Amino acid sequence: MNYPVWELHAWGGGWLIALIAVVHVYVAHFAVGGGLFLVLTETMARRTNDPAVLDYTRRHTKFFLLLTMVFGGLTGVGIWLVISVLHPSATSILIHDFVFAWATEWVFFLVEIVSLFVYYYTFGKMAPGKHLLVGWIYAVAAWLSLFLVNGIISFMLTPGGWLTGGDFWRGFLNPSLAPSTAFRTFLALVLAGVYGFLTAVRIKEPGLRTKMVRWCAAWLLLPFLLMLAAGWWSLAVLPEPVRAMLLGANPEMIAVGRVGVWLAAALFLGGLLMVLRLPRTASVPLAALLLVIGLFYMGSFEWAREAGRRPFIIHGHMYSNSLLLSQMPEAQAQGVLKLARWSRNKEITPENRQEAGRELYNLLCSSCHSVGGPMHDILPLTVKYGGFGLDSQLDGMGKLLGYMPPFAGNRTERQALADYIVRNLHGKRDEPAAEFKGKQLPLEIPPFDAEKDQYVLLCWNDLGMHCLTDGDQQLLILPPANTLQAQLIKRGETPALISQGVEISYAVEPGHSDPAQHLPFWRYAKAIFGQELPPGVGLAGKGLGGSMDYDDKLGVYEAKFIPVSPYPDAGGFNPYPLFTIEAKDKQTGRVLARTQAVAPVSSEIGCRNCHGGGWRVDGVAGLAPPTGEDILATHDRINRTDFKRQVAAGKPVFCASCHADPALGAAGDGKRLSFSAAMHGWHANYLLQRGAEACQACHPDSPGGPTRCLRGLHVQMGQDCTNCHGFLEDHALGLLKGEQVAGKPQAAELMRHLQPRSVAAQAEVKPRAPWVNQPDCLNCHREFAAPEAGASGFNRWTKGAEDLYRMRGDEAGVKCPACHGSPHALYPAQNPYGRDRDVIQPRQYQGNALPLGANKNCKVCHTVDMDSEMHHPNSLRMVRSLSTD
Repeated sequence: MNYPVWELHAWGGGWLIALIAVVHVYVAHFAVGGGLFLVLTETMARRTNDPAVLDYTRRHTKFFLLLTMVFGGLTGVGIWLVISVLHPSATSILIHDFVFAWATEWVFFLVEIVSLFVYYYTFGKMAPGKHLLVGWIYAVAAWLSLFLVNGIISFMLTPGGWLTGGDFWRGFLNPSLAPSTAFRTFLALVLAGVYGFLTAVRIKEPGLRTKMVRWCAAWLLLPFLLMLAAGWWSLAVLPEPVRAMLLGANPEMIAVGRVGVWLAAALFLGGLLMVLRLPRTASVPLAALLLVIGLFYMGSFEWAREAGRRPFIIHGHMYSNSLLLSQMPEAQAQGVLKLARWSRNKEITPENRQEAGRELYNLLCSSCHSVGGPMHDILPLTVKYGGFGLDSQLDGMGKLLGYMPPFAGNRTERQALADYIVRNLHGKRDEPAAEFKGKQLPLEIPPFDAEKDQYVLLCWNDLGMHCLTDGDQQLLILPPANTLQAQLIKRGETPALISQGVEISYAVEPGHSDPAQHLPFWRYAKAIFGQELPPGVGLAGKGLGGSMDYDDKLGVYEAKFIPVSPYPDAGGFNPYPLFTIEAKDKQTGRVLARTQAVAPVSSEIGCRNCHGGGWRVDGVAGLAPPTGEDILATHDRINRTDFKRQVAAGKPVFCASCHADPALGAAGDGKRLSFSAAMHGWHANYLLQRGAEACQACHPDSPGGPTRCLRGLHVQMGQDCTNCHGFLEDHALGLLKGEQVAGKPQAAELMRHLQPRSVAAQAEVKPRAPWVNQPDCLNCHREFAAPEAGASGFNRWTKGAEDLYRMRGDEAGVKCPACHGSPHALYPAQNPYGRDRDVIQPRQYQGNALPLGANKNCKVCHTVDMDSEMHHPNSLRMVRSLSTD
């Protein structure tokens, strides 16, 4: 942060370093191994008294001199130039902390230059013994140069004790010095053979050519296995974070590793082929090919070495963007622009927002990313994002995927950088979606005569909103599976719940009868679940109309997993389709009661906010194919799955086949985190320090969205998701701790960067199982009274499913939702598709939108006024004043 930034755009992202460094290092290793090759080849020639081999050695020395001293020297200067302008802070540390090592290396380099010139220009003119001595001087000096430079380079990967003491020797004699020196030594010998092929194959005399080609092949083949062993040793001594990065924590290393393995195999195989007596027409191109393979193999090794120390340039000390590890807290608190000496914009204003974003990009991104260039091009990596998605990606940077540093700035800077990339680099305007104003769908409240009607039929949806994903050709997160429950009460002074002798039927409203027209679910059901499902029939065998089953354990009639969709037959979007529920006497067929209820269902799932793509249906909802493709590609990249190929083979991905989902009764594979824990735990790391907007980013409750699933009493009181469930960090931690208790250690990784906001520490968060341990209404409504100010439902969970609001009933067996409405739609709820759409039964039976029986309206069921609170305490108190007209 103490130096200006060289703005390279397309040539950034390490391209110049990679281009110059790989070529130089390739030649430099030849300079080491080739020196020993020269002296031992000359020794062989003199011992066998073979002037032809001696003449070959002289000619190879000229090639060696020109390549290593002239071209190698120029590229060496190029490396110093490039690293000093691209990474001046790191270069300064390397110079100042290892100045005597560099000085010593330059002495050895000078010895190399002088001895090599003497060796070449005195070839045949100096006594053999003295000439060989000069060659040995060069070979030893070259290896010592390698040793010294490698000590400094390996320090960057494994600083060892230098991090605590800053001592020269503790940095130089670092943990990976010995194995990496051994690896580079054997690699230099291998490359000596590779370069030797170039001159050996051009020998005209066939016998000599074969002899020298096989001599070069021996140099390639014999040290090769030792090189691989040293490579394994190098990997073994690395600290666990570095080793994990090389073995795939950085996804790009999987491809780089595979390429390296194939190149090594090709190099070894090529060496074996060169042993054969090949004609020049085959050996010359093969030698050139091996030289190219060797270059790319060196590139894969250097790429891996660079990638292994990510997100650092000096591991554990300086991040790749030149910010010191010790500076990160200050940068995140005060802002990185204030710390950067050469930044023009110290504060971000609406007027300088784009210019500040550009400075932030140059400071934090340009060291690794190019703009439209050949390496780490930021444009394809960020093209899917809008402002919210990219801000969230930056928020989570460096937490779960350790190959990038944490965002080194405050929230305002993070948003400015996201805005710059989205608006300036991609030219997007990222305009907010038009706010949904709501619409009034036709509704007729069913009749009820309090004087004559003998029955009250109550029906509700068990969750208050069922979400579904409709990208089933790619992945199925949540299938169409809406559950309606009902109770029939015979009115009287002592009302009775009816559980026998009646049939309770349900039927969707006209215009919603063909979900298969809009949902691909049934086309892929067999591939996902292994069984055919007739169109319009759900997972539990229920269609859009039929009879409910009586559940003795729950004490309700139930139609489970109705496959209703939010898409009317004629098109459009309606997340609140109506069902007519009717109770008949089984013997006479007489209709005893009739009512209506919504089956809330929405596909307004916000995956697109971060995974790109648009809405699939009418620009308001649905999982579009590009969104699904990116979800699967991201999962494949991070978790090494092969979902892309699986989908291409015609088998969509069903998340609950691996991740347990109690809402669907799916057990998962027992090894991985539950679906709820994995989803909330992962995404919480990208949505820190936010309120209900973190929930609304994924769930269909955006205030301007077309669903607005939180529509009950609590939202009218100014509350949101966080009052019951806690902030996203809290919610995720409860689920993850539940997984820890279940013996799944992988939960700890997702918890590492999450700090609870509703309690003081992680230890205070109580574990919970999804859909089983939920906030209890009585946490706030103690003794069923009005809640205390500031009360929260978080961290006091129901003990089991039987204690859930949607499962609980009073002593008479009447379920809580029967009188109070569905979760998230507690009476008096206000529905954006019609004021009374969620309060049909209160309107039908008592003429207002309040909970059934509220304000001493007991005659709905009892037919007489009641003076005892038989259902629960405080049931006879007057409710607070709310607009229920």
